[in-house]
Amino acid sequence: MNYWSEFTKGIWKKNPILVLSIGLCPALAVTTSLSNALWMTVAATFVLTCSNIVISLIKKIVPSHVRIPIFITIIASFVTIVELLINAFQPAVYEALGIFLPLIVVNCVILGRAEEFASKNEIFVSILDALGMGLGFGLALCVLAFVREFLGSNKLFGLTIISGMEPSLAMIMAPGAFLTLGLMLWGMNKINSRK
Repeated sequence: MNYWSEFTKGIWKKNPILVLSIGLCPALAVTTSLSNALWMTVAATFVLTCSNIVISLIKKIVPSHVRIPIFITIIASFVTIVELLINAFQPAVYEALGIFLPLIVVNCVILGRAEEFASKNEIFVSILDALGMGLGFGLALCVLAFVREFLGSNKLFGLTIISGMEPSLAMIMAPGAFLTLGLMLWGMNKINSRK
């Protein structure tokens, strides 16, 4: 097994947002700022990695007819840990991410990797898969957030970027999210079609 390809497949070849088109709800909702995108990346990658480890460990003892409820319970446990930690140490981030933090439980990226990969592979490969998918998810979120925050508020991390530039408020709203995501999908398809 090629460990490098297992890690990198989530970044480009099987990017959760840009190729598999899963996890779009948080991608469109929390990317109004780069800070939100980074925190969502950290939270989702933590949950994905921890749940992949546990599911890979217990895969042989879980009866097939109850595997999905067990996987969701494991994922929900790690989401609760993330929620409590972020609420305790970063209450402003907790408020900014809102309902999308607990919705990580039903994020198709995490449940999909548990069902498709961690339940069929060993721990080390499952960790690589989780980290690669988390990185790919995070890169897509961060590019989306960068464009939206820069064009929509002329700021990044609260700092003004171009003095005197008039921001386009539509980029911070839902149409800006869909437009930016559409352009990202078009760009990725163009790059892939040239290969």
